[in-house]
Amino acid sequence: MARSVWKGPFFDGYLMKKVDAARASGRHEMIRIWSRRSTILPQFVGLTFGVYNGQKHIPVIVSEEMVGHKFGEFSPTRSFYGHSSDRKAKRASGPAPAGGAAPAAPAGGAS
Repeated sequence: MARSVWKGPFFDGYLMKKVDAARASGRHEMIRIWSRRSTILPQFVGLTFGVYNGQKHIPVIVSEEMVGHKFGEFSPTRSFYGHSSDRKAKRASGPAPAGGAAPAAPAGGAS
């Protein structure tokens, strides 16, 4: 269920304090946050946030197209390494023989 419009977008209170401090200082440092659930507001455009994914902070540069989305959408928590069946199929076929040697003649002799 979506959030009520009259409530406005959700964001953690400490987040706005960090944004105001970053804008006042004028430096372009990464703002480290743990709030993946917070909505990206128009005031955040142009800033870089380090969104925690459970292991490390992923740098996210906020653009205008991101407004209204959540920070967690831009910091994946899982790494996809491919399907295991694809790896098994590649391993079974095996690589081409190195050296470019011609295949051996069939055994049994030719008559």
